[in-house]
Amino acid sequence: MKLSVSAWSLQKKLFGNEISNLDFIRFCHENGVRYVELLDCFLSGQGDIKKVKELLQELDMEVSAYSISNDLVLLDSSGRKAQIEYIKKSMDTALELGTGILRVFGGYKKDGMSLNMAEDWIVEGFQEAALLAEQKGITMVLENHGLLAGKSYQVKNIIDRTCSKALKANTDVGNFMLVNENPLDAVKLLKDQIGFLHLKDLKKVALTAADLAKADLEECYAAIDGSVYQGIVLGKGDVPITAIITYMKESGYGGFLSIEYEGAGDPVKGTSECIAYARKAIES
Repeated sequence: MKLSVSAWSLQKKLFGNEISNLDFIRFCHENGVRYVELLDCFLSGQGDIKKVKELLQELDMEVSAYSISNDLVLLDSSGRKAQIEYIKKSMDTALELGTGILRVFGGYKKDGMSLNMAEDWIVEGFQEAALLAEQKGITMVLENHGLLAGKSYQVKNIIDRTCSKALKANTDVGNFMLVNENPLDAVKLLKDQIGFLHLKDLKKVALTAADLAKADLEECYAAIDGSVYQGIVLGKGDVPITAIITYMKESGYGGFLSIEYEGAGDPVKGTSECIAYARKAIES
């Protein structure tokens, strides 16, 4: 298995323009991590991509995945078509960055649509995109995220219905907590379809969703049952990180484990601690 870090781990500093993609890459290199997951929201055109590629080559590093934030669940058919084109165009960016893995989302339910309708649009979008992905040697990895593709069976159903080797799962082990699913059980269900895996830990806090808006807590997320979780360093929360890593290792998984830290406090310190924990768990 190969350890990676997602740029989202330092998103507060990247969005705040405190650091650049180059700084993030250097941070990973200094922490002994060879693989980085890059996001389209932090890349600003060809000039930026060129600098990233040059630094990666200089440091002998590689991009594990290129992640985008598409939404295939739109009432307007022209909007859905534009999102499919966005996915297709992003395949070229992924290849330019040197990776064949493209992280994608399903989408978000809107007023006036049924769950079945939403899933149909997600499947139709991926079926069209998969035709090009197969030609280009791209693997789209669908993250479990939100109400439409948050649970493992939802992700599995979308992948099965799309029926293409170009669509697999990006299993975010922390996100399963937000839909009240045991992360290890979810990983076991998706085992044969996992193409990428996000390592994220969350810890339940003594709040309800109704109280969340009033609370002065960083990086808190409401689960579908109204309970609240806070992002935390790997190994300090409620996600069985070590058990998941052990299971994936024993299952023969040789792909990426990409840290996506979403905890409170200094993200540089938190991510560094996550790297140390994950490396120890992988090597044990």
